[in-house]
Amino acid sequence: MSENCLFCGIVAGTIPSTRVAETDRAIAFMDINPATAGHLLVIPRAHSTDLRTADAEDLTAATLLAQSLVGRVIERLDADGANLLSCIGAAAWQSVFHTHLHVIPRYQDDPLRLPWHPTPGDFDQINATAAKLV
Repeated sequence: MSENCLFCGIVAGTIPSTRVAETDRAIAFMDINPATAGHLLVIPRAHSTDLRTADAEDLTAATLLAQSLVGRVIERLDADGANLLSCIGAAAWQSVFHTHLHVIPRYQDDPLRLPWHPTPGDFDQINATAAKLV
C-alpha cells in the first residue's frame, strides 16, 4: 500500500469505487472518466508503479481478470470489440502511478480513434532499433 495512491485507497475501501469483479490479488472497477460506456480499470491489490515493477503473480492475476472482463463487455454490453491498454509513464498518458489495465469496450460508431496514423516505417531504422532490443 502506498499512502498517497488513489488506487491503493480504492483497494483499502477508503475511496469509493464501483467494483464489478475481484479476486484475492486483483480488483476491477468502473473508470470514472470513461472513454466509452463500460470502461473498466483492473488493478493488482498490491501497489506497484507500473507493469515493470509489478509482481509476476499480481500482473498475471490482473491480466486474467481483464481477460474475463473483455468477454463480459463484448457479450453483456453488446460491444463490437475491446481495447486493453496499459500506460507506463507520464509521457504514455499514465496519470495514476499504480499498475492498471484499461478495459475499454469498443462500439462501431464510438468517437475513439487511434492516436497515430499508421504509415510504413524505414526498414533500416526498424532493423537498427530491433538490434538494440535483441
